[in-house]
Amino acid sequence: MVPRRGTGVSESGAGAGRRAENNVVSLASKRSESSSMLAEGEALETLRAALDDLRREIRTQLPRPGADDEAQARAPGRVDWFALFDELRVRLGHLGMRESSGEIDEFGMDFDLVERMRPLLDFLAEKYWRIDLRGDEHIPDAGPALYVANRSGLLPYDGWMLAHLVEKIGGGDPRPHFMVDDDLMALPFLQPVLARAGGVLACPENAERLLASGHSVVIFPEGMRGAIKTFDQRYELQGFGHHALLGAASEAGVPIVPVGVVGAEETQPMLFRLYLVAWMMGLPFLPVTPTFPLLGPLGLLPLPSRWGVEFGQALGPEFLAAEGGPERVMGHLRDRVRVLVDRGRALRPSPWT
Repeated sequence: MVPRRGTGVSESGAGAGRRAENNVVSLASKRSESSSMLAEGEALETLRAALDDLRREIRTQLPRPGADDEAQARAPGRVDWFALFDELRVRLGHLGMRESSGEIDEFGMDFDLVERMRPLLDFLAEKYWRIDLRGDEHIPDAGPALYVANRSGLLPYDGWMLAHLVEKIGGGDPRPHFMVDDDLMALPFLQPVLARAGGVLACPENAERLLASGHSVVIFPEGMRGAIKTFDQRYELQGFGHHALLGAASEAGVPIVPVGVVGAEETQPMLFRLYLVAWMMGLPFLPVTPTFPLLGPLGLLPLPSRWGVEFGQALGPEFLAAEGGPERVMGHLRDRVRVLVDRGRALRPSPWT
């Protein structure tokens, strides 16, 4: 230990010593901060230099832009990955974009989307599903109607197609809406698409408002029971529900047209259903088809089966009163739809020819 020189230290001397001590600490801290900042700056410079080296290395490996670019692009085995990636980025950036002036009705149907999708719907009807249309003379020439059809297929391709056919054959009336069961309309990824295409929740209130405003309505009284049938149960009509929808037709005084659809059952043939996996995903069930979920989202695309659609004779409002009750009327309609379906299956030699 180094002895202190002198025993009497004045207060001012002690204060000066403390100030000197403080000054030494402050200067050391500043030197440490400066060293840290210098080290960070050097690290950033090193990183920039490494990135520059990487860029130069990439440029040396890529063909240089010049007059022979077109010849290089046509060279066998050469793929311009950067151009492909840029095109993909542009397409994804414009995916789903449309003009904001498109008209949308109170139920969410996007008329601009429907207009742009008409060529696709014509292709599906004429080329892909090759629909054999019968009984189109029973479609009313003017005014709304309630179309009652058998349900076939998990996704409502049948409702989408029936709405398109009725609009195309009809006398210029507003495009029909098709009713969708609440289990499908509750799916967040499917509800906006169905609404923009003309799908509405199946309930009497919606049917009354649509018919009163001059829109025809396509309903599927089998509901989800018809949609979740497995392939071995195809074209076995389930019980007809939605009895209250007939009251909407009676109140509006519109005709009821039975419809038989054959072919939609083969577009997505369901082999069986998975419940445990679906429960973990928050879904009521997971359908297993020959293509889904094996092919992922592509497995949801429909198969090119041959369709037959037949419209039966229209029933006037007096028919509802004569039958005496919506349940008896639904039973009569179910029998008529079954006859149309059986006739369509007999006239179609094969689902794929």
